[in-house]
Amino acid sequence: MKFSIISKGDQKSNTLAAKIRTYLEEFELEYEEKAPEIVITVGGDGTLLHAFHQYAHRVNETAFVGVHTGHLGFFADWTPEEVEKLVIHIAKTPFQIVEYPLLEVTVRYLDDMDEKRYLAVNECTVKSGEGSLVMDVDIKGDRFETFRGDGLCMSTPSGSTAYNKALGGAIIHPSLPSIQIAEMASINNRVFRTIGSPLVLPQHHTCLLKPINNVDFHITIDHLFLLQKKVKSIQCRVAEEKIRFARFRPFPFWKRVKDSFIGERE
Repeated sequence: MKFSIISKGDQKSNTLAAKIRTYLEEFELEYEEKAPEIVITVGGDGTLLHAFHQYAHRVNETAFVGVHTGHLGFFADWTPEEVEKLVIHIAKTPFQIVEYPLLEVTVRYLDDMDEKRYLAVNECTVKSGEGSLVMDVDIKGDRFETFRGDGLCMSTPSGSTAYNKALGGAIIHPSLPSIQIAEMASINNRVFRTIGSPLVLPQHHTCLLKPINNVDFHITIDHLFLLQKKVKSIQCRVAEEKIRFARFRPFPFWKRVKDSFIGERE
């Protein structure tokens, strides 16, 4: 099997990554950065997001597994103390593939510039480069509302525990192929009105954001920050592709949520 390792870059993570590579090569696995079958990330959830975007073009061929060198993550669930066990699993045990939904974001422009397509593991956010964000929101081809406020966040079920949760969105199990739209400080008064609640769209339902004003937009795709000019529309929907995780043991989603946000009571 071909593998690659991506480290967070700090000394602890680099040392552990080198150790994992040595162990796997001793089992005669091949280190291959261009076309790995499995990518091991050492660091945290942010490291795994970086790894995904590095190998997004191989989303159907590459699986990910994460080792955390800080706090327990939603994606990085193996500890440094479990590295030997993980290495043996990778070398000797056929792993189970678990697939989570991704968000597809397509940005179209007013001029003849080609549209751009992105995949997000967690979320896409849209904010105006100047003043409040003002956009028509179409759902499944019909105008739903005109949004005015700080911005909008479109998240995957995986990302529902990230920025979406901070905005008051619901936590959604990743077995449900869906996207969620959450508002950032919407303007609601006798003149302007938005739904004021997060919206959950099923697979094949598309959200289309259409600017009212010709301004620049700040768009994030996970950790990537993009300045977009002359935007005609931003389309968001559940992607046909999915992110693939290599699972060697049970990793219940709701236990992960509990451990991350509630913990054990004393």
